[in-house]
Amino acid sequence: MDENERYKLGEFNDLQSAISACKRIVDEFLSSCDSGAGADEMLKQYIMFGEDPWISSDDPECRFSAREYAKARCQELGRKL
Repeated sequence: MDENERYKLGEFNDLQSAISACKRIVDEFLSSCDSGAGADEMLKQYIMFGEDPWISSDDPECRFSAREYAKARCQELGRKL
């Protein structure tokens, strides 16, 4: 959210590669969360402390939301606990 904390991860040849890179960033954060935390707690930690990757594109089909992806992943991970 803080523009001073922004960085450019890279340029990608296609949308799927860019989305995969964003998902990796979210997944890396979630893997560092307390393994005993439930889905709601993991999501709270992500929202407070995780990076929020986004894709800058002229492609109108580019609709990646890091928060929505994190929410879905937290639900998946919470079921595995």
